[in-house]
Amino acid sequence: MVSEIDKRNKLSEEPFSYQITKKGTVVIYYKGKQIKIVKDREAERLIARIQEVKESITDVQLLLAKITGNFKRGNEKLDKNKRNF
Repeated sequence: MVSEIDKRNKLSEEPFSYQITKKGTVVIYYKGKQIKIVKDREAERLIARIQEVKESITDVQLLLAKITGNFKRGNEKLDKNKRNF
């Protein structure tokens, strides 16, 4: 069953990963590329949230996707004939 949140079933491919550093920052990766560093209080909250949902891979993926914000919208490829303003 595909959830309403992940209609295209992309999170099951586990595109996001993370690393918690010794300093307590969280480095988030998308398909192996570093895309965001979370520090301080936000990092503490994220680590706590990850610990809460770590049993569900999809929930961890969703959490990482949400914290990256509007990182991927699906419209990255623009038509070659259109001009970017």
